[in-house]
Amino acid sequence: MTTPFAASSGNQNPSGIGFWSLVAEDRRTQEHGMGSQGFWALYAHRFGNWRMGLPKLLRIPATLSYRVMAKFVQLLCGIDLPFTVQVGRRVRLEHFGGMILIAHSIGDDVTIRQNKTFGIKKIMGERAWPRIGNGVDIGVGAVIIGDVSVGEGAMIGANAVVLEDVPPGAVAVGVPARVIER
Repeated sequence: MTTPFAASSGNQNPSGIGFWSLVAEDRRTQEHGMGSQGFWALYAHRFGNWRMGLPKLLRIPATLSYRVMAKFVQLLCGIDLPFTVQVGRRVRLEHFGGMILIAHSIGDDVTIRQNKTFGIKKIMGERAWPRIGNGVDIGVGAVIIGDVSVGEGAMIGANAVVLEDVPPGAVAVGVPARVIER
């Protein structure tokens, strides 16, 4: 079972790209740029991670700023994306509202639509978080719960409830989700 990284482990933004370059890439990835609620959520997330690399004295006011931004995004945009989730590059949060994105990791080039839940499941007293691979396309209203891996390039259909691993390149639909195509 996997757990998100410890809050004290530092800046977990993708390596090989600076903070402002990452923010600019996020802006370009979102359909409406700076006006996109998905951009606001990703900015707060990226800032939350960036601040973890600061010295403790500077981290205190940055943490206050992060908490205000994260709450603003939750209340006004309906998106909960804690900084503890490892988020890759060029993630697209299409539409907004009803997004609870608490996962171990979200890969590069992932598209996530509204009314989404990535959640924790307790397995034998231990918490488990989903892992979303690179290039995954997740339909409206899908739910992905527990120690589940969604493989690279997979597609999750609208309103699917994913409780088991989805292989790379597969299409999963239904309640509970089943693979219908590879």
